[in-house]
Amino acid sequence: MTSAVVVEADGGSRGNPGPAGYGAVVYDAEHATVLAERREFLGVATNNVAEYRGLIAGLEAAAELGAESVAVRMDSKLVIEQMSGRWKVKHPAMIPLADRARRLVAGFVGVSFTWIPREQNAHADRLANEAMDDAAVVREVRAAESGEQRASATGPADPGIAVGAERALPSWIDEVRTADATAKADRSGPGWTGATGRPTRLLLLRHGQTELSLRRRYSGRGNPPLTPLGRAQSARAAKMLAGKGGIAAVVSSPLGRARETADAAAAALDVPVKVLDGLTETDFGAWEGLTFLEAAQRDPELHARWIGDPAISAPGGESFDQVRERVEAVRRDLVGLYPGANVVVVSHVTPIKTMLQLALGVGPSMLYRLHLDLASLSIAEFYPDGESSVRLVNDTSYL
Repeated sequence: MTSAVVVEADGGSRGNPGPAGYGAVVYDAEHATVLAERREFLGVATNNVAEYRGLIAGLEAAAELGAESVAVRMDSKLVIEQMSGRWKVKHPAMIPLADRARRLVAGFVGVSFTWIPREQNAHADRLANEAMDDAAVVREVRAAESGEQRASATGPADPGIAVGAERALPSWIDEVRTADATAKADRSGPGWTGATGRPTRLLLLRHGQTELSLRRRYSGRGNPPLTPLGRAQSARAAKMLAGKGGIAAVVSSPLGRARETADAAAAALDVPVKVLDGLTETDFGAWEGLTFLEAAQRDPELHARWIGDPAISAPGGESFDQVRERVEAVRRDLVGLYPGANVVVVSHVTPIKTMLQLALGVGPSMLYRLHLDLASLSIAEFYPDGESSVRLVNDTSYL
């Protein structure tokens, strides 16, 4: 056990947002011996996100070493001032990261935050740059997948969109493509955001009906299969998506009800399913399988707080802030792997709401106010310059 340590952390983004990574190093109290190093490539993210992730990694490493007190040194004025409580955390993407860092801070006897010039943070800066160099791996994966798509193409490709046979398109797809043409002409995205480039378009499909969803019970990490109606809903959604065409990939939560829905879509589109653990539903812990009323009766005070505070977890479960953090990581990866492409994302109500929340840049209240039907489709777009938009919410016209 080490009673006191120094944590230095840094993060960077080549493009802001762009390929991002963080580095963190833990020294002994005399700043003479390196006790631990951490680095990670984050996909596409901003400098601020990368810097917060570096801080979190450094604090986690210090906790693993058994440190009681930590002196944090960073060249990010934003992170230092916000963690010191002198500046407010206002940006929606920063709130869950700052909250996670504060929870880690609470586990130590004492933590201090000091700003240092960049030249004094060279070790962490080097680790962050090494992490960003790992972006080459993503480029290799992207190039390999692009080659697979070209080899399997059976029809003319829509310029700038992943290859796929041209078919009759639902009216909302016509509207999206018209907007795409306009954006390409004037180099700006929809609305008044000034977004530039072609976005990664996420077609967010909720899984079909299960017995638990039919009875309106909390259904998180449990694995109920689709009902006959749920399978029919998945088939109708798959038929609609096949009619759309131009879809680069289908990604899915690992849970069975999502996989069944994703498998139907992938079969209709003739593409494989990629399973991403970050798309799994919220872990409702001890409330799994209970109705809203049953959970409220079991833990009245906790349940009342949970309804209004995304940092509160169900007993033995996870908070919506934790869900948001992993969904944000999935979003970054998808934007990095599929730039300018259409991707079907098969998931659950909370991750889909969270993805829409990220696209809108709004607070957590949306999680409690937005309704999403089973097997419904929503569309969120994320631009290479960091802007985003929502095209569609809760469409069930094809059911």
